[in-house]
Amino acid sequence: MNFLLSDSNLPFAVALSVLVLLALVQLVGLGDLLGDADADVDVDVDAEADLGFAGGLASVIGFGRLPLLIWLSLLLAVFALLGLGGQQAMLGFTGDTMPALPAAGLAALAAFPLTGALARPLARILPHDETSAVGIDSLIAKRGYIEIGRATRGSPARAAVGDRFGTIHHVMVEPNEDGEVLESGAEVLLVRRDGDIFYAIAVEARPF
Repeated sequence: MNFLLSDSNLPFAVALSVLVLLALVQLVGLGDLLGDADADVDVDVDAEADLGFAGGLASVIGFGRLPLLIWLSLLLAVFALLGLGGQQAMLGFTGDTMPALPAAGLAALAAFPLTGALARPLARILPHDETSAVGIDSLIAKRGYIEIGRATRGSPARAAVGDRFGTIHHVMVEPNEDGEVLESGAEVLLVRRDGDIFYAIAVEARPF
């Protein structure tokens, strides 16, 4: 206990305390109040290239692959275990621990990618019935196809787009670029929304 509560291990003791607090929040049911936060956090693997650096970073750390509270709990647990394990090893080799800030920095550098690596298999085995509701903006960066009609600027067509739960949404779509035409059956990528209208580009026409 003295080792855990030492000044050099303060960041890891705080991480464990927050982890316990999150567990208690879930046990008493307050986690339901945060359910909406989970609904809109999603990184579509197929669209990571379209989202650029932010999407790639989210993929590396596993953000969006798990419900937010589960991902945060996993990160805190990995951070605390890596930090305490590293400090214990340092104590055994040198007779002393590292100062708190350098130890926390090294543990965080290792914790984020390790959390991402663990999130992938966990996402496959965890049940996904915590919610099937998604925010409409979560459909941005998702792929679909023109289902009915021929979309031009000012004349939308109906598209079918799947969310992260596999639910199909029917939305009205216009081309993102002036002069572009999205024919019936064309595969599209939603890139933005304005009111009830989504704007899309043909997948084959992406410049990246």
